[in-house]
Amino acid sequence: MGVDVYWIATLLTLVASLAVIMAIYAAVTVRDPMAKRVKALNERREQLKAGISASTAKKRAKLVRNTETTDRMRQFLLSLQVLQDDQIKVAQQKLAQAGIRRKELAVVVIFSRLIGPVLLGGGAALWIYGMGGLADWTTFKRFGAFAAMTIFGYKAADIYLGNLIQKRTDAIRKGLPDALDLLVICAEAGLTVDSAFNRVAKELGRGFPELGDEFALTAIELGFLTERRMAFENLAYRVDLDSVKGVVTTMIQTEKYGTPLASALRVLSAEFRNERMMRAEEKAARLPAIMTVPLILFILPTLFIVILGPAACSIGDAFSKR
Repeated sequence: MGVDVYWIATLLTLVASLAVIMAIYAAVTVRDPMAKRVKALNERREQLKAGISASTAKKRAKLVRNTETTDRMRQFLLSLQVLQDDQIKVAQQKLAQAGIRRKELAVVVIFSRLIGPVLLGGGAALWIYGMGGLADWTTFKRFGAFAAMTIFGYKAADIYLGNLIQKRTDAIRKGLPDALDLLVICAEAGLTVDSAFNRVAKELGRGFPELGDEFALTAIELGFLTERRMAFENLAYRVDLDSVKGVVTTMIQTEKYGTPLASALRVLSAEFRNERMMRAEEKAARLPAIMTVPLILFILPTLFIVILGPAACSIGDAFSKR
């Protein structure tokens, strides 16, 4: 076919060598996943300190790190009268659940909903109707492609945040039973709630960095907020998980009524472990039904070819000799 085999082999060897070098570099330069999170928690600690010492609303407003870009976006959205407080609160909660601590980025999310359909939808319209793209498609299919790009431009930021929230929630769900066991041990050892959360955050920092991040931030807020209830409510606000909400309710009731913390957490830990086992059994029960389609499409044809292929070849040879 006019292709130099030695040149292709040299190119593949070069790619394989680069891949090996990158793998060795990634294995040697392992970064601590908690370094960036600890820096963010320290910034949150300083913000809480400043918030406690501030006496006026003007000083508290300086805690929010508004950049020039977000300010311009906010002014533009306000001029169009499309910026609502409810939208900002929902966007801020999604950012917190995704692990993004900067609340001012909620304006960016709302701005992307406005500018995304214009950019993607306008670009698709220019390519399809102006430059003659997808000429072999019907009119309805071309309009469907334009509408799909426009809708994707509107939902792109929400899809991205939803993906981050889902990954973070799954990681927190996996480590929650172990965290509750450690909280039980700390409570029975006589540690306070603040120290217990801080200790658990350090122990789970490498195995479950997302959960360690949330527990460390909760420990900081327990030490600086005026009401301890607010720290637990903030934990439920930042994590989109019913199990965490149950833990928060238990902690608030324990703080309010003085009930034994270790026994309540032990019961919750057992329930969460049973729930995790039931979820694993559910996935295992779904596996035969999921494997049916790959089995029919890929495995059975190959098996038939391997078993019946030699017999078919022998029969063909016998008929050809006759």
